[in-house]
This record gives sequence, structure tokens and C-alpha cells, in this order.
Amino acid sequence: MTQTQTQTQTEPKLYTFDEFIEWYPEKSEVRYELHDGVIIEMPKPRGKHSKLAGSLGGKLLIVIDEIGKTDIWFIPRESIVKPSREKYGYEPDIIVLDEETIGTETRWETESVIQNATSVKLIVEVVSTNWRDDYYDKLRDYEEMAIPEYWIVDYAALGGMKFIGNPKVPTISVYSLVDGEYQLTQFTGNDLIVSPTFPNLKLTAQQVFNLAESSNK
Repeated sequence: MTQTQTQTQTEPKLYTFDEFIEWYPEKSEVRYELHDGVIIEMPKPRGKHSKLAGSLGGKLLIVIDEIGKTDIWFIPRESIVKPSREKYGYEPDIIVLDEETIGTETRWETESVIQNATSVKLIVEVVSTNWRDDYYDKLRDYEEMAIPEYWIVDYAALGGMKFIGNPKVPTISVYSLVDGEYQLTQFTGNDLIVSPTFPNLKLTAQQVFNLAESSNK
């Protein structure tokens, strides 16, 4: 077998975003994302990751109710974000959407696809072993899309030292869009999280990290 034949057999099939959405299995128990044309099976949120994402989503819904936005802001069970780059597609752990502007999303009702930053109030990614996706690709693409606020919740301190310091500690990185660029503020320990989207949020970083722990401990 020649080297060319070996490469041809091992190279994955490349998909456009539309092909990815057409391929995506209905009612899938597995999450998938599209990275540079390659369909990636994402680690399914389990255990602490799943508990934190679900509990934090519940906390945000309470705050949404407190500020009187329940009728227009919501957190869907699932959605696919289509960034500007054609061969990418992401499924956030938490996304807060705006009912008032989601009417501009031509693919929302049939495919749960979000293409416009005006539909999004906040995206949250809870860091797993594939932390580079959150700190590199998604950070770049969400900024380019002009998503107004992006959180990276690194409760297990998995990210690189260039992102969360040395020694590494659990960190919440809040990226806020200012004049088309993300401005970063980070929170650890008992720091009270400051969120432009949720100015009345009363949670410390540690309280968010504690959401990952079992309530029966």
C-alpha cells in the first residue's frame, strides 16, 4: 500500500455546516460538533459537568425571572450555533436566547440553528478535557460573531496555565464584547461574578463550582 493510499483511507470525510445538520441524528443521545469540517463526538456531559451545567442554567433562569425577562429570554434544551466560519458548528452547554429577535433565525424552528448574535444574550461553556476548544476555537468564533457575553467555567482547572495561571486554580472567565472585541474578567474563590447581561447576579465563583458537587455529601 502506498503512502498516498494510506492517507486517503485515514483522512476523515469533510462536511459543510449544512451537511452536518442534515447528518445530525434526530433525538441523539450523543452530542456532536463540527470542527474544520470534521464531525466530532463530544464528551457527553456526565457527573459533575452535567450537574454544574444544569444547576447553573437553573440559577440563570431564576435571575431571568427576577429581572422580568421570563417572557422573552429562555434557555433551550439544545441548539447549534453556526459561526462565521463555514465548516464549524457548536452546541453550547448553556445558551440564553432572546425571543424578541429570534424571529430573524430562519433555521431555528426546523433545525434549532442559531446564526445571529442578536438572538444570543449569553453562552456558557463548562470545560472538559477538550479545553482547547473552549479557550481557542469557540472564543475566537464567538467574538467574531459578536456574541455579547461568553463564560468559560473551568471548575476542575483543566485549562492551560496561560489562561488560568500557575498554579492552576478553578476559574470562571467572563468575556464581554466591547467595541467589537472581548474584554476578559476572571473570577476565582469568593469573587462575586460580574456579568454585564445579569448585573443582579449574586453568585461567587466558588458557589458556581459547588454546583458540581453532590447535594447528599
